[in-house]
Amino acid sequence: MPEEEPIERAREDEREGLSPSTQAGEFVREEMEHIREGEHGARSPQQAIAIGLSKARRAGVKLPPPKRGKASARTRKQAKRDIKRGARREKPSRARSRATKGALKREKRSTASRTALSRQARSAARRRSARSRSAAAKKAARTRKRRR
Repeated sequence: MPEEEPIERAREDEREGLSPSTQAGEFVREEMEHIREGEHGARSPQQAIAIGLSKARRAGVKLPPPKRGKASARTRKQAKRDIKRGARREKPSRARSRATKGALKREKRSTASRTALSRQARSAARRRSARSRSAAAKKAARTRKRRR
């Protein structure tokens, strides 16, 4: 279960009218911190991101499952399950949580390193078209939070 801090930051993002992916970013950031602190590990930056997105969906962020062709059928199915889980409030299974945490503890910590995340960001950007990258950069510049 995610900590209160990212949930609160995600709710604040929602109040400000920011997109669901921005709200989910808070959970991904939290996940990276957990890995860096040695709370648990992940096999790849993609897995760490997937865990963060799953937590976001379960916390009620209105993040749709990935489109066909963007992810496997299994991933889409799990995302749909996470969305349903987010709609109802119930305590997570203690045994299952412990098993998941135990499995993740055996994974490596280097997946949340600067170089690993940089490599992931660059490869993700390469999969997008130049026009798409440019549009994203322009939108980021337009909607960037101003420092006070």
